Amino acid sequence: MEAYVPNFLIALREGVEAALIVGILITYLQKVGREDVIRPLWIGVAIAAAVPLALGALWTWGSSSISFQAQEIIGGVLSLVAVAFVTWMIFWMGNNSSKIGAGVKEKAAAALESGSTWALVWIAIISVAREGIETAIFVWAVIKSTATNAVYGPILGVWSGLVAAVIIGYLVYKGFSAINLHTFFNVTGYLLIFVAAGILMYGIGDLQEANIIPGWHTYLYDKSPLIQGVAGTWWFVLLNAFFNVQYLFSPTTWQFVAWLIYLVIALVVFTVQIMRKRKGADSGEGSMRVDIDSSGESPLPATP
Repeated sequence: MEAYVPNFLIALREGVEAALIVGILITYLQKVGREDVIRPLWIGVAIAAAVPLALGALWTWGSSSISFQAQEIIGGVLSLVAVAFVTWMIFWMGNNSSKIGAGVKEKAAAALESGSTWALVWIAIISVAREGIETAIFVWAVIKSTATNAVYGPILGVWSGLVAAVIIGYLVYKGFSAINLHTFFNVTGYLLIFVAAGILMYGIGDLQEANIIPGWHTYLYDKSPLIQGVAGTWWFVLLNAFFNVQYLFSPTTWQFVAWLIYLVIALVVFTVQIMRKRKGADSGEGSMRVDIDSSGESPLPATP
């Protein structure tokens, strides 16, 4: 059907990124004994997903529309907000992990009662809303570019792409659920740094297309012919969904500089954080496990 494949790929690409972050958040909440926050997290995710779908339907089949510049500004601003929230999450989770263990229950309780855990809910909402709005914008553009303004093909493509993204997110969640807390923080931290770096490149590109940041079409280098033969393959689509790797083959100067600076700083700071935690663990200051008291319940506080 007309426009099925491009909309499937759009929904898959945007959905996987959101599913990855939500899956990591749910695993984290389970590992620290805060299952009480998972339900409101899912409610927030559902609302964040429903609103963009409604907007997309209104833009596509209603009387409303959205200009190209507005599309790019929305995508760019939401991308930068997502990078800020995800970066905060990476370092907060890493720092908070050192407070989860025997002998430091009070510190863990104080950290969670301060509202930090609820901030994780907002990260999920922002991430899903960002991907949802961008999906709605992309689908609107694809449909308007077709000769017949097809309806059923795009709808089927979007829903099948989202279902595939949810399946991938579930597999990510199951994989992270099986590893210990120490490995979980390290692996997901590094993974999310590369995810955030890709989102940053994408956001800078959107703002350049909207003429908010100069330099669009001023490429630092162009190696895009190298991926022409694989750009439509399933594995490249997934790789691009996680890390936005397509931009690395033909980035603008601002995109590459922002990506490189962010990546270097975030990787160095996160690695130092890991080394300090490891040094503290070796000296006996704490352990990387959730302590369970004699009643079998988690010592971490429930949200009122």
